[in-house]
Amino acid sequence: MAEISTSILNVIKKENPTKVFYDLEVAGTDYYHIDVMDGKFVEKDTSQNMYKFSNTIKQISNLPLDVHLMVEDVKSYIDEYLSVEPHFITIHYEACKNKEEVKSLLKYITENNVKCGLSIKPNTQLEEIYEFLPYISLCLIMSVEPGKGGQKFIPETIDKIEKLKKYLVENNLETYIEVDGGINSETAEIAKKAGTDILVVGTAIIEAEDYKKEIDKLKK
Repeated sequence: MAEISTSILNVIKKENPTKVFYDLEVAGTDYYHIDVMDGKFVEKDTSQNMYKFSNTIKQISNLPLDVHLMVEDVKSYIDEYLSVEPHFITIHYEACKNKEEVKSLLKYITENNVKCGLSIKPNTQLEEIYEFLPYISLCLIMSVEPGKGGQKFIPETIDKIEKLKKYLVENNLETYIEVDGGINSETAEIAKKAGTDILVVGTAIIEAEDYKKEIDKLKK
């Protein structure tokens, strides 16, 4: 059974975001997925709303925050989100100038007692990040291009998940595999079979009439 990290990207459209956060906890989500975008690394800018929502969640819930940074100035955003004591902070491999910066940022997150994650876009090959896998808690595979909600799942992602799972097992690594983009009950099933541990789900849950029913369906 995979865990569910509910993306709160579309909660901005709701009349009462605080009630949505409360209802998601009652419905059984495992994490709140915080999609932080700066309008530079990706087109959309969600940074102000995501920080505000993160603080609201910390006041009403003990569920962990799963922070996904889609930003250019990675260090500044890490510093900002350390204040909300997230469970994960995931950075993008492609946002870093070189591999030394990747290593430095991952080390910095870990030193601040937060589990670090590394994310790759659909066109980035897994081999490029193998060397970082022993040092991260989570590898986030994007199954859509980052920056927009509601996109369709890229089928080739399944091969990437299977390949990553095989590598982790062969090298005795306990890194979580998280998949983000286009996840619904149909794509969740194939992603779980491929080896996914955590499913990031936004539209399918937030637009559902019954959050609990949808989360239960995704977890099975």
